[in-house]
Amino acid sequence: MKRLIIFISSVQKEFAEERKSLFEFISGDALLRRFFDIFMFENLPAIDRKADEVYLDEVKHCDIYISLFGEQYGSEDDERLSPTQREFEEATRLSKTRFVFVKGSSSVVRHPKMEKLISIAGKQLVRRRFSSQPELNAAVYAALVQYLEDKGSIITGPFDASACPDATLEDISSEKINWFIARARSAREYALHENISVSDALKHLNLMDREIPSNAAILLFGKSPQRFLITSEVKCLHFHGTEIQKPIPSYQVYKGTVFDLVDQSVDFVMSKLSRSVGTRDQGPEAPVQYDIPQAVVAEGIVNAIAHRDYTSNASVQVMLFADRLEIWNPGGLPPSLSLESLRKPHASHPANPLIAEPLFLAKYIEKAGTGTLDMIQLCKKYGLKEPEFRLEDGSFVLILRRKNEVGEVTPEVTPEVTPEVTPEVTPEVILINTIVDEMTRKELQDALSLKDDEHFRKHYLLPALESGIIEMTIPDKPTSRMQKYRLTEKGRELKRQK
Repeated sequence: MKRLIIFISSVQKEFAEERKSLFEFISGDALLRRFFDIFMFENLPAIDRKADEVYLDEVKHCDIYISLFGEQYGSEDDERLSPTQREFEEATRLSKTRFVFVKGSSSVVRHPKMEKLISIAGKQLVRRRFSSQPELNAAVYAALVQYLEDKGSIITGPFDASACPDATLEDISSEKINWFIARARSAREYALHENISVSDALKHLNLMDREIPSNAAILLFGKSPQRFLITSEVKCLHFHGTEIQKPIPSYQVYKGTVFDLVDQSVDFVMSKLSRSVGTRDQGPEAPVQYDIPQAVVAEGIVNAIAHRDYTSNASVQVMLFADRLEIWNPGGLPPSLSLESLRKPHASHPANPLIAEPLFLAKYIEKAGTGTLDMIQLCKKYGLKEPEFRLEDGSFVLILRRKNEVGEVTPEVTPEVTPEVTPEVTPEVILINTIVDEMTRKELQDALSLKDDEHFRKHYLLPALESGIIEMTIPDKPTSRMQKYRLTEKGRELKRQK
């Protein structure tokens, strides 16, 4: 974290004690010393430079300018201006953050030029008066803490409701908001209409803080969320064994909105799980089963992304092993919940309510506190061991055991299906078993329940085209909106073998 520089300006002789005391106060405060360094001319070693040059150069490099105005004006240069006025004018010219503190009441007799300087400052900013050192310390502390809050360096309210530092409405994607509204209208009969202004949409969702997009707004609809919140990414790793070992066979770091992170992470896991293809006795498409159901994987990942501690320097981590899936998210449980209570009906306690609400409206989560219970029931239904919950190293850990590797049998699989089950199937084979006659890209992607377009293209569609098991119906116009895909003779032969 970059430390901020404070420049303290004043007539040195008049404020010698105040300057020293203020330096010691800021340097000794447990909070302020984490963020600020202070430039004091008194602390400089002897150097071969004119004092007024050093002053102005330090003003140029500071982040915050603090000026103490009193009775004296100070020594004057050839243009009859004091260093204090020069420094104030330079800080103003450079648009530095300025805090001005005036000693004494308005009735105090001051040098005429100091009186004029105080008047000039009063027309540009809010000054604070003080009469004692404790008053000065308290006023400076309040100003610096407010500065840190405004910059988002410290958070006194909920993280997701706080303004995202340096973000503007230009950093919000109107396309992502329109996508969300369309989905929410379809899933939950949401009241907003598409093409609403970005500002109005965010205000309707309570995602603005003093006309600034909140952290939740950036995470949900930002054009580049990780530019502001770098650890909001998700790391996905796949290991062939049961322990973390290098080299890692597959390692992806996903970025984007919380919706993107869920879709990409779920697709990553589903593409690595073992798949079984059954018969077509009950329909034209062969049923595909995974050794962890997609609904369970999705529930675990969306809970991690929705409920994580976004102030942590850690990221959500999804690790697939030969025998289990582990999902780690920074943060613990709210005080009202325990690991045991997750296995019983409980109220919903979202760590980030303003992030959870749009996820609910888009039907990514429910708000009834049923996420862990749903996972438990689904695991039982598919013959899997119940999910395991742990708190470890400041993270909440979810462990889902894989079916194939632990030798458990899904009760719903009938004897007629079992002989035709293939334990490991490539994405291309999954794709050809999905195709019925000719299908569009969207129809194929929807049939496979894959939400991330790039993941589907990279891991399913392109490999199937390159291997020659499918072909385009309009090969000379690959981007045509009428484009569809069908099996080649090689693909049909592979399908007959399955």
